[in-house]
Amino acid sequence: MQHDKPFKVFLADDHPLLRTGLRMSLSQHADIDFIGEANDGFKAVEKIKTNPPDVALIDVDMPGLSGMAAIRLLRKQYPDMKLLIFSSYSDRHYIEEAMQAGANGYILKSIDISELVEVIRAFARNEQPMSPYLMDLAIEWENTSASENADKLVTKREKQILECLARGQGNKEISDSLYISTETVKTHIKNIFKKLEAKSRLEAVIAAKEKHIID
Repeated sequence: MQHDKPFKVFLADDHPLLRTGLRMSLSQHADIDFIGEANDGFKAVEKIKTNPPDVALIDVDMPGLSGMAAIRLLRKQYPDMKLLIFSSYSDRHYIEEAMQAGANGYILKSIDISELVEVIRAFARNEQPMSPYLMDLAIEWENTSASENADKLVTKREKQILECLARGQGNKEISDSLYISTETVKTHIKNIFKKLEAKSRLEAVIAAKEKHIID
């Protein structure tokens, strides 16, 4: 990768305000050449093939062709291109799909623009970027099997309650936040204790974290 010329960056996202904001922000940096944008997956693939960038930021949900599908198509033709999912979703199944599609990274849209610039630079230079808003796909891949088994252990509702317990919420607070009765909360907690072999809320939370059920 050449370091003496600007890194070419492309953005695919169906939100016009986000595209405008990123275009203006990234264009302010001399070492970044914002070469284009698209509002759907098909246009993104077409434009990228016409003028291949060093780094492409691609949203998950777009009209026509999804971001994941676009990456699958591009990866076959451009094995060295840095293809990054740029998403507001942090759900594990999205991250797993990104890995399988061939994405180099998974960036959360809550990232600060200055941090995003550093992440782009690092990927363009084939360096290891560091950011709490960048999901490490290699680490996620190693944890996938254990996480999948853990997800099967408890229900979605039980996981929500475990997250509430981890925040120190009582039965009434959990009831109000999840719109269920306190009796239902108690029943779920009883089931959680049984599944995780816990005798207290603290033990349940610790066990859930160890099993990667909650963060």
